[in-house]
Amino acid sequence: MLITVSGPDSRLADYTELTDVALRRKLETERGLYMAESTNVIMRAIEAGHKPRSFLTAAKHLPALSPWIERATGAADGGEVPVYLADEAALRTITGFHLHRGALAAMNRPVLAPVCEVVADANLIVILEGLVDHTNVGAIFRSAAALGADAVLATPTCADPLYRRSVRVSMGTVFQVPWTRIENWPGGIDQLRAAGFTVASLALAKNGRTLPEFTAALDPADRVALIMGTEGDGLGRRTVEASDCPVRIPMSGGVDSLNVAAASAVAMYAVRHALGPETKSKAATEPKNRI
Repeated sequence: MLITVSGPDSRLADYTELTDVALRRKLETERGLYMAESTNVIMRAIEAGHKPRSFLTAAKHLPALSPWIERATGAADGGEVPVYLADEAALRTITGFHLHRGALAAMNRPVLAPVCEVVADANLIVILEGLVDHTNVGAIFRSAAALGADAVLATPTCADPLYRRSVRVSMGTVFQVPWTRIENWPGGIDQLRAAGFTVASLALAKNGRTLPEFTAALDPADRVALIMGTEGDGLGRRTVEASDCPVRIPMSGGVDSLNVAAASAVAMYAVRHALGPETKSKAATEPKNRI
């Protein structure tokens, strides 16, 4: 149903003051929701089979959003799912920020699949240990989709891939690349090794290999897991020790390392190239409701 609003309203509790990060995390967890921002991101979420709780948009963006509202709800006006309409000034008052491309949807969080299911058809996965910057998480998902990673695993201390900024920075690819949480960490490395993965930790370890050395030894039959560490301290010692080998990207110009999002892109490209595009799973190229 289409509902015109002019400011904060008890029915808009999902959307109120989205700039409060601590509240947002609590709200999204307790209510089992996440925010999809912009028509393109909402489109990717709906393509992945995710179900909306409601929509909030400027009236001028409704024509572009309507086909996706209809696909998700069976009705162009949302049917029983509220579609709130407001002008730009009211949207800013409601959300506390300038709404990116004029559309938001409060989406029901899907149930995460077990690790064994998410990695079953994968031969290149990325593991995110302790990343706290939602921008980096979103950027890594976008690189994973673009560069042929088959899945992403987030450790318990990694920021939420479905947090609003992560979703927006990923351009919605967080719905395209299969992902889940790996709760047993770093103990889960043994689980991945048993599934046939060579587990490489991206770390500045003296006993490590360079990325070219590592990829030169790969062949299309290999399965590779790349572990990326937190922005400040990198990977934990136990993680590096539990992995099969530390891998580093050769640097020059007096620079010792790259931002984790940039490093992940370089590593994914190099490993995918070494494994060969013919081994690439369809999981990273076809949007599916895999989570």
